[in-house]
Amino acid sequence: MVCKVFGVSRSSYYEHRQRCGRINVEHLQLRARVNRIFTQSRNSAGSRTIAGMLNDEGVMIGRFKVRSLMNELGLISKQPGPHNYKQATLERLDIPNRLAREFTVAKPNQVWCGDITYIWTGQSWSYLAVVLDLFARRVVGWAISSSPDTDLVVKALDHAWEQRGQPSGVMFHSDQGCQYASRKFRQRLWRYRMEQSMSRRGNCWDNAPMERLFRSLKTEWIPRFGYRSLAEARRDIGNYLMSYYNRQRPHAFNDGVAPVVAEEKLKTMSGIG
Repeated sequence: MVCKVFGVSRSSYYEHRQRCGRINVEHLQLRARVNRIFTQSRNSAGSRTIAGMLNDEGVMIGRFKVRSLMNELGLISKQPGPHNYKQATLERLDIPNRLAREFTVAKPNQVWCGDITYIWTGQSWSYLAVVLDLFARRVVGWAISSSPDTDLVVKALDHAWEQRGQPSGVMFHSDQGCQYASRKFRQRLWRYRMEQSMSRRGNCWDNAPMERLFRSLKTEWIPRFGYRSLAEARRDIGNYLMSYYNRQRPHAFNDGVAPVVAEEKLKTMSGIG
């Protein structure tokens, strides 16, 4: 009677009932993949990021389909709001801003950036120093310590220099922190034959790639209430920087591919082994 009222054939009605009763295995598999990537990102990956990572795995899917699956699963990406940075023009006369916001470079080991941030570890703050290669925004060195002293930034620089095969002629850019202006750090740059550049005082935009990295680390990865110990922080942050961020997380600057993948593409195109 209902079919007759709405002008629907009985065969169509029963076919619809059978179709609704079937389990869509492909759909369930897609849901599981989306949920896996979202969980691995610690609830930070959005539809664009997840779609890119699935495409890298050989699954052809668009961001709007991913968004639909995220809605089904109740997944909400945690993304920070806009941040207001201070503006300033004062720079050191002895260490000028040689980089001048030219953040796009032609090859690896041409320009490195460095900065320090703080992390809560149990009952006190600990301090993280990171060195970033601007070519593909790859983390090339890092160190963490309970003290924000010169030894911390020197250790991060040493790590980067060894990891990258002891290059020379690199420009190293940072803010005007006392650690980067110290005699010990400047002597280490001289030993490695690196040219130093510093942001203008109070101007975070002059070192924007580092600000963006730390923002991603704190909003995507670090637990809301920090870590229980320095050792736990060292393990987890190291995993984020050298594994997830460098090798898995799509980066908008690299057209949606991870920094390591972007560097490998350059090597392939250049014929470098």
